[in-house]
Amino acid sequence: MAKPNIQPLGARVLIRPLEQESKTSSGLYLPETAKEKPQTGEVVAVGDDESVKLKVKDKVLFAKYSGTELKFDNVNYLLLDANDVLARLN
Repeated sequence: MAKPNIQPLGARVLIRPLEQESKTSSGLYLPETAKEKPQTGEVVAVGDDESVKLKVKDKVLFAKYSGTELKFDNVNYLLLDANDVLARLN
């Protein structure tokens, strides 16, 4: 997947949300309306503020209803303040 031509400014990060599985552990398939809004994602771009401690390709956990949703080349992204990122996932 090509990196979008979007560069966040300041203490913002661009994240590609990671969709949850559409199949439960018991084998049932979930319809789109039953899925929860994703809270994990991969950092795609980082703003120019030196206080941001994230790097491209970091997997992160972010606040559920934060940020601005964007669609670029049919891929959904989320632009959010670095303070809305709750944790880096290992």
